Amino acid sequence: MLETLETAGWSTEYLRIGGKPVRGCTACMKCVEKQNGRCIIEGDAINDYLEKMYAADAIILGSPTYLADVTSELKALIDRAGFVALVNGGAFSGKIGAVVVAVRRGGAPHVFNTINHLFLISSMIVPGSLYWNLGKERDKGEVLDDDEAMRNMSHLGQTIAWLGTAIASVPDATPFPKLAVELH
Repeated sequence: MLETLETAGWSTEYLRIGGKPVRGCTACMKCVEKQNGRCIIEGDAINDYLEKMYAADAIILGSPTYLADVTSELKALIDRAGFVALVNGGAFSGKIGAVVVAVRRGGAPHVFNTINHLFLISSMIVPGSLYWNLGKERDKGEVLDDDEAMRNMSHLGQTIAWLGTAIASVPDATPFPKLAVELH
């Protein structure tokens, strides 16, 4: 998918959060209080990822399927980055959000739901593709032999590129005002 986007002229960056020490959200509400677009928890990669997500036109999140859900590191990113962006002007609003999943046998629908919850509550645009955005993989690199997955990822890259071009052509027409969510 990234190769397809690069061929279409997009600048891409692959980041990996798996295996990095990250903490989940503590619901301290300091991001609401400070309104600086950052999580108060320092010392892990979340704020660095937040900056990259703010700068991106499209955010593609992927995860292997661990016990029918995302990895704990990705869940920490979803909860913290999603909440910080939401309460700081809806910073992800109007961006493209796509999910990719690596699955051995089952559990992928729940991974899709977990990631898509971030995209949909953030008022992001979620493109579809030919089929589920997943590939079968147990051993590293095995997914490259999944022809259906490779076709689907290429098509998803084409869809994201097309959607990005369409959005850029009418920037004033998009119904995505930057608004802070009020918590009562």
